[in-house]
Amino acid sequence: MKKFNHIDECPQFYTATILGWKKLLKPEKYKIIIIQSLQYLVQEKRVILYGYVIMDNHIHLIWEPTKLYSLKHTQLSFMKFTAQKIKRDLEINHPKVLSNFLVELKDRTYQFWQRNPLCVDLYNIKISIEKLKYIHNNPVKAGLCKTPLEYKFSSAKFYNDLNDEFNFLTRLDDNL
Repeated sequence: MKKFNHIDECPQFYTATILGWKKLLKPEKYKIIIIQSLQYLVQEKRVILYGYVIMDNHIHLIWEPTKLYSLKHTQLSFMKFTAQKIKRDLEINHPKVLSNFLVELKDRTYQFWQRNPLCVDLYNIKISIEKLKYIHNNPVKAGLCKTPLEYKFSSAKFYNDLNDEFNFLTRLDDNL
């Protein structure tokens, strides 16, 4: 079993949750904002993305930083960018929904993501695969589909050799 020798060489299981577990990401257009941001991060070689699921109120990712950027910096810019894009759409199309995220803090008026996302370093491939299975089963557990392969916003199809619809994934087992 492969073990990763250094924190910068191992993938990370990352979970970000919408403030108050509100189902802000239920509309497909907001899931697409997350997808486009992940595509950008991969294209710009900021991260390697191994797995993901975008649920209605949270996301799970398995990703790894590249040598070019720190994962902390990438996380912060990812969260800020997606929040700004969603906020712009809410201002134009759904101002009543936007008011549900009013916080009026010193550094912001609105907040979409809960602070302190869960970040767990995955020091070996066995744990990485366990987390991958967990995220693929997340939509099934939530009652959004009967099998992981039915859910569009997940890497499950990619790992079953069906496709990488968004063209941004790397297989975990390719790193062995």
